[in-house]
Amino acid sequence: MLFAKKKKIAPTAGYEEKDSDYVLEVRDLVVHYELENETVKAVNQISFQLKKGETLGLVGETGAGKTSTALAILNLVPDPPGVIKNGEILVNGKDVRSMSPMELEKVRGKDISIIFQDPMTSLNPVMTVGEQIAESIFLHEDVTRAESFEKAREMLEMVGIPGARADEYPHQFSGGMKQRVVIAIALACNPRCLLADEPTTALDVTIQAQVLDMMNDLKMRLGTSLVMITHDLGVIASICDTVAVMYAGQIVEYGTLEDVFNQPMHPYTEGLFNSLPSMNHKEGKLKPIPGYMPDPTKLPEGCAFAPRCRYATKDCSKPLKPRYVSDTHYVLCDAYDNPQFHIELQRGGEACE
Repeated sequence: MLFAKKKKIAPTAGYEEKDSDYVLEVRDLVVHYELENETVKAVNQISFQLKKGETLGLVGETGAGKTSTALAILNLVPDPPGVIKNGEILVNGKDVRSMSPMELEKVRGKDISIIFQDPMTSLNPVMTVGEQIAESIFLHEDVTRAESFEKAREMLEMVGIPGARADEYPHQFSGGMKQRVVIAIALACNPRCLLADEPTTALDVTIQAQVLDMMNDLKMRLGTSLVMITHDLGVIASICDTVAVMYAGQIVEYGTLEDVFNQPMHPYTEGLFNSLPSMNHKEGKLKPIPGYMPDPTKLPEGCAFAPRCRYATKDCSKPLKPRYVSDTHYVLCDAYDNPQFHIELQRGGEACE
């Protein structure tokens, strides 16, 4: 049986368990990719919190900074060129940024895990799927290699794959089954928090629904908190409790699922909903958002969405502050103060119902 040549992870000096109301807290996170001639501003001072058992949806276009946020949470931003310029990241009350490599190894996989975007490249082609699941169990739990492999079989069963297939290699599995294997690896040590980076993007609609149902079921059974990263509002609606809409490295709208879906306040959120086909208005045309995501190396001081926004005014060139609609709902937009914005936004919402 193959395993990576690592010693078992033991508690290290200075590593303490701390009680917290939140499984994950991100405060004023800034991530840059510093290249030779320019700097890519991938994540620009975002903050959010995740309670125990809660699911947060991080939604936005490609290039919004969602994956960079997930990598920063695990302190996996590739350096160079990636640099976490600012921010505090607390996992179960423990500061990830101040941890040593040994402390990080203890946290990754045990306290917090990640499902990467592409299962085709996430799995090692020369190791059986059972060995890949068992490796994490062997490193984090006080078990023998045989016991860890037996638990790997149980994890396969949990995600709907016969345990007897633990001795098979990734190329012997379909795309949907590979994704289930990756989920089994992420959940092998019962992490308190799971980051799912577009886990259904490469799957067909039927398999996508099965994987989402399975993740929701496992979340309920294991009490795991989940950050679902996606550009699909349908996925957000089916699994999330709270929603953070990202654009150009910022969270432009944040609220409960009901807040964001029933009363979208940011023009970008409105644009996302208007881009969806409607069952009630089949004869109507979709309203795509004009233009493209801004160059992350040349972001403006004010609203990055202004060039694509039909509500934009000269005030949008000024630095923005969050406007709170309620205790659970805020929007990063000055148009919130414009009554005409609310009237037209409501019309846009009615058109996409």
